[in-house]
Amino acid sequence: MSNELLFKEIHNLPEHLKDELLDYIQYLKSKATKEKYTLPLMSESSLQKDWLKPEEDEAWKDL
Repeated sequence: MSNELLFKEIHNLPEHLKDELLDYIQYLKSKATKEKYTLPLMSESSLQKDWLKPEEDEAWKDL
């Protein structure tokens, strides 16, 4: 969908629907941000077993 078509459709919306559209856009942005950080957080506990080994500390100490 082109930006021009999108802008035209938004321009032609009734005012009360523009408010709903803005809410929905903000929801989609929030959802995308949340999903971006969910996977790393979910894997942290399983990877933590390896991260906390003394061998890992030794391997990364010079960085």
